[in-house]
Amino acid sequence: MPVVFARIKAMFFLFFLPFFCSAQPAPPLLRFSIFLEPSNTVYLRWDHDEQEMMTFELQVHTTGWVAFGFSPHGELPGSDIVIGGVFPNGSIYFSVS
Repeated sequence: MPVVFARIKAMFFLFFLPFFCSAQPAPPLLRFSIFLEPSNTVYLRWDHDEQEMMTFELQVHTTGWVAFGFSPHGELPGSDIVIGGVFPNGSIYFSVS
């Protein structure tokens, strides 16, 4: 009986092994978030680590593209702009200017 039980445990482990190996890594914990406009269609999440590396996630209801700017004074001149989107064929583009 112990041999049968050991085989069942081994089969159970082999059955679930692909599930554990194919799992996607958990997304990073982003501690800060805000809706950027009153209709709540632009949602920004961000965080930084000890080395001051910043991670951003922007969730937007869009027709295929989005632009996002960084500025020390809240104005367009001198800002850094990120533009990204999806072409009609499904390929993705991403640009920083």
